Amino acid sequence: MKQIAAPRRPEPGRRRRTSVPPIDPQVYAPSGSHPLRARMRHLAADTRVEPHSHPWAQVALSNRGVIRMTAGQSTYLVPPQRALWIPPGVEHVVTVVEDADLHTLYIHQDDGQAGPLRSSDEAGVWRQCRVLEVSRLLRELVQHLPLEPGSATPTERERCIAQLVLDELAHARPVRLGVDLPRDKRLRALCETVLDDPARWTTLEETARHAGASARTFARLFRSELGTSFVQWRQQVLLARALSMAARKLPMSAIAAELGYASASAFSAMVRRSVGMPPSRFLG
Repeated sequence: MKQIAAPRRPEPGRRRRTSVPPIDPQVYAPSGSHPLRARMRHLAADTRVEPHSHPWAQVALSNRGVIRMTAGQSTYLVPPQRALWIPPGVEHVVTVVEDADLHTLYIHQDDGQAGPLRSSDEAGVWRQCRVLEVSRLLRELVQHLPLEPGSATPTERERCIAQLVLDELAHARPVRLGVDLPRDKRLRALCETVLDDPARWTTLEETARHAGASARTFARLFRSELGTSFVQWRQQVLLARALSMAARKLPMSAIAAELGYASASAFSAMVRRSVGMPPSRFLG
């Protein structure tokens, strides 16, 4: 009797994802006369929006659920109380961690100027990805932006709301949160494994063994590619994951336990040490 091979099980630490193309951004293209456009898209957990870029800036906000956006050489977890600014021309990929309603803002940028208010930006802060704190006012204003595609002339009401949105973005508090990603393919695969399940992969030795190379090799790659150690890099992953769990209103003790900490106080100490503020403020 001919034997039928058993189906291969997914690799541990990896989820099966559905890959979808981005919605044609040209139908939402901003312009000098219509500098802010908005759209919303519901995305199911474990959906991956394929890599894409566009010649204008983008702000990603999740009204519900958590997304992970990989842009440039970093990846960011975006829960409802945070937003991600992506400059023009930066390729990005969206991975949905939890069912999410993703609000996307497209913002026109003039030559030689950058940022929500299109300033000279001599410091260059708006020419790189930035995580921003979302105020209650900003969240409410975004809900009132029209979502229709096309090139219709904005109404006076839309112009007023859009100007307030841009002003709120310009004054939003930046949050130093982002996880750098390497260019080396071997290290990139290891990092993606940890990002999928950071509580499982606690030591470099175990993770390197799973990836099929020595811990010494990966330790050297972490230093040369990212300028940090596995422990410090994983700590940034844990902080980002903590934000996504806080968005679900989980208590501190549950967040600490799920991330592998023996107590809420041990987790709190890590947060204070890493970002210089108590978890109550950092997690919103």
